[in-house]
Amino acid sequence: MTEAWDYGSSINTFPESVEVDPSILSEASPKVLLVGPSKSFKCAEQNPRRAELVCIILGARRSGKSSIYRVLFSKMSPHETLFLESTNALEISRISNSKLITFQIWDFPGGFDPRGEFQYGDAVVGPSTAYSGSTAVVMCVDAQVGLEGEALRRIIDTAEAASTINPSVRLHVFIHKVDGELFPSDDEKLETKTQIVTLINDHLEENNIHISVTYSLTSIYDNSISECFSKVVQELIPSYGVLEKLLDTLNSTCNIEKSFIFDVMSKLYYATDSNPVDLQTHELCSDMIDVVIDISGIYGAVTEVGGRPKVQAYDAASASAIKLSNELVLYLRYVRLGK
Repeated sequence: MTEAWDYGSSINTFPESVEVDPSILSEASPKVLLVGPSKSFKCAEQNPRRAELVCIILGARRSGKSSIYRVLFSKMSPHETLFLESTNALEISRISNSKLITFQIWDFPGGFDPRGEFQYGDAVVGPSTAYSGSTAVVMCVDAQVGLEGEALRRIIDTAEAASTINPSVRLHVFIHKVDGELFPSDDEKLETKTQIVTLINDHLEENNIHISVTYSLTSIYDNSISECFSKVVQELIPSYGVLEKLLDTLNSTCNIEKSFIFDVMSKLYYATDSNPVDLQTHELCSDMIDVVIDISGIYGAVTEVGGRPKVQAYDAASASAIKLSNELVLYLRYVRLGK
């Protein structure tokens, strides 16, 4: 049996527009695990002070940064991202789908200088603001274009600036867009990954830059982007080790093969047990969430939101079990954190 636990998500809807939230970069308490759920996306007010966990997304223009964000958190289909315009200004959004973790995503434009300051409204955002505290840095590399010149220099500059300000920061390199005719098999993907890994590591060594780097092959057309971004978010959760041990205990007590704590809105898993993650199992759990949400959206309870009837597609009473032809059972259940 495979357990897919949702951790406190609510209605399966996403706002059409981004709302302004003056507190997103304010001096609020950094103990974000005590913050209750709110709307999915909230744009930052013009204040450069950090108060939450942050995931920074960097990369050259058209490398796929905004596409990743839209597919994961805005329910945009991969094909629709072809019509997205390039990011021309810093965009900050808060992801607060559950009480387990609330974090910000900073999507920088392709021309951003990682060592310099950046204008955000009336405020100035510098490296000390961006890379300090609990931060994960994601660098998108377009695998179909390759890595050289300015794009390579920007990765090295980012690694240098981030590691100088925050020695514990980790750089996640997404070797993105490994799909289409250029990558008909895994051999082409692995060859491209090897070339990029060697190139970046050699330049880091030449410049005497010491930073932890992970490399991942990603595409918005399969489950790889969800898998890799889940691991990025997990690093931001201070209590992740505790959650992992709790899931190990659950598995041994209930004879469960694999268990996840999912956010049903983004389909990222915020925690899993210590057993290796099988990509096929993860994909099955993600597909199950889609099925449950779709069916619940049709037959779920109707509530009033703002004076209008709305189907609550997922709530604390929701649960589902699906038995596959290979006798594997997928069980999805809502888990409430606190009261």
